[in-house]
Amino acid sequence: MQVREYTCDVLVIGSGGAGCKCGIVASKNNQKVIIVSKGLTFKSGCTMLAEGGYNAVFGYVDEADSMQLHILDTLKGGAFLNDLHLVHELVLESPKRLIELESYGCLFDRQDDGRLNQRAFGGQSCRRTCFKGDQTGHEMMLGLKEEVIREGVETHSEIMITKLLYDETHTKIVGAMGLSLMDASIVIYHSKATVIASGGCGWLYPVTSNAIQKTGDGIVLAYDVGADMMDMEMVQFHPTGMVSPKSRRGVLITEAVRGEGGHLINSEGERFMKNYDSRQELATRDVVARSIYTEIQEGRGTDDGGVYLSVTHLPEEQVKTKLHTMVQQFKDVGIDIINEPMVVAPTAHHFMGGIRIDDKCESNVKNLFAAGESTSGVHGANRLGGNALADTQVFGNIAGVQSSKRARETALEQPCADEITDEMERINAIWTEGTYKPDDLKDEIREIMWKNVAIVRDEEGLKQASIKLDELWEKTKDMDVPSHKEYNSVLISALEVISMIKLAKLIVQSA
Repeated sequence: MQVREYTCDVLVIGSGGAGCKCGIVASKNNQKVIIVSKGLTFKSGCTMLAEGGYNAVFGYVDEADSMQLHILDTLKGGAFLNDLHLVHELVLESPKRLIELESYGCLFDRQDDGRLNQRAFGGQSCRRTCFKGDQTGHEMMLGLKEEVIREGVETHSEIMITKLLYDETHTKIVGAMGLSLMDASIVIYHSKATVIASGGCGWLYPVTSNAIQKTGDGIVLAYDVGADMMDMEMVQFHPTGMVSPKSRRGVLITEAVRGEGGHLINSEGERFMKNYDSRQELATRDVVARSIYTEIQEGRGTDDGGVYLSVTHLPEEQVKTKLHTMVQQFKDVGIDIINEPMVVAPTAHHFMGGIRIDDKCESNVKNLFAAGESTSGVHGANRLGGNALADTQVFGNIAGVQSSKRARETALEQPCADEITDEMERINAIWTEGTYKPDDLKDEIREIMWKNVAIVRDEEGLKQASIKLDELWEKTKDMDVPSHKEYNSVLISALEVISMIKLAKLIVQSA
C-alpha cells in the first residue's frame, strides 16, 4: 500500500463548525494545523445543514433574558444530566463567539434598529436564538471557511481516519492514520495534539437529518484508544423531518417553523400538542417527538405515517422571508407550504453522548481533545434547539486554545510501529471478496436500531438488538469489497460498518 506522511502541531479531525473554529484558533496561536475530513472540506458536516439558529444571551428582543435563564433552560431541557461546568462555558462564551463569527464575515438577521434579531425556540423562556433566516449553519460555514483560508490552514479532504496512534510507551496520542478515498493510500499524521471534531452518528438510523458521513467514526476512534464515553444512550430525535418522497425522508424541517408560529395538527384536524405540554409546539424536542410518535401509534397520523405541520395561518411575507429555505425545500417536491401543510415525523438528529471531556476539552487520554457533537456532557439527556451551533463555536474555541497550549509544551514523537502495521493488515483483511455487502449490513444495523433503540425502548427490544448486533459483527469478517483503489466507496463503507456496530452496541449497553 502506498503511504503518505504529514507532520503538524495540531491535527483536527472534522471540518464542520467545531473543527474549523478549532483550526482557526490553533492557527492564530501560531501552531501548524491540518484539518482532515472524511468528506469534502467545509461541505460535508452537519453545521452546513443546520437551519434554525444560534443561542446567545443578548436580550435584544426580550430584555429580561439572562445568563442564569439560559443555564436553567439548558439544564431543564437536559433533565439536569448536563455537566454544569460545560453548560456555564456554553452560556457565558456563546455571545463572544457569535461576535467573532461576524468578524469572519457571517451575516445574521437584524432588527430595524440594527441590533441582532432573536427568535423563540423550544424549551426557552426568552427569545434568544440568533439566526440567518433558516440557513444559519450555512452562513456560519461561509464565514468559517473564509477565515480558515485567510489563516492558511492546511486542509485534507476525503480521508477517513481509521486509527489514533499511541507512542511507544502507549501513554499518549502522537498522531493518527487513515485511508484516502481518492486512491486507497494510507495517510499517516504525526501531531503533538489531536482534536476529534467529527460529529455524531445519525446514520445509525434509517431516518435521519444528518449528513451522509455521520456514522460515529470519531467517537469510536477515541473509544478504541481508551477514552471515557458518557451518556451513550442519549440520542435526540428531532420532531420534524420530511416524510415523503422517500428520497427526502428524514430531511430536517427546522424548529424555526414552530418558532415562527407553525402548528402541529393530527389527521383529525386537532392541534394536539395542547394535550401533552402547556408550551405546545415550543416544548422541548424530546417532548414534541414523543408526542408526535404517540399520535401516529394511536392512529391519529396521516396515511404515510406522519402528522401535519402548518404555517398556512401565518402572513405570506413572514413565511417567505423567515422560512425561505423551507419554502424552496418543499417547492422542490411540489408542495406550496404557504397554502398547504407539510407532513412530518421524527428523525434521528443529534447525539448527546460521546467522548467525555473536561472544561479544557481534553479526554482522559493524554493529547487527545474533542469538541462539538463528538463530545458528551453539554446537553444532558436532550439538546435545546439553537445550543448546538453555539456548542461548535464555544468548545471549538476552547479545544483550539488548549490543544495549542499542549502542542507548545510537547515534542513530536514517533508512533508505535506495530500499531501502524496492525492497522494496515486490518484494512487489507477487510479488502476481500466475501459474502456480505457492506451497504446491506448498514441497512440491517439501521433496521435494528430503528425498531429497538429509537424513540421508545424496552428491555426485550434492547436484548434483541444486542443479539442481532453480535450476529452482524460476525458477518463483518466476511464482507465483499471490490479490489479497485480509486474512489472505492465500498471499502470506506466496510470500515464504517465496523465502527457503526461498535457504537450501536455501546448505545444499547448504555440504554
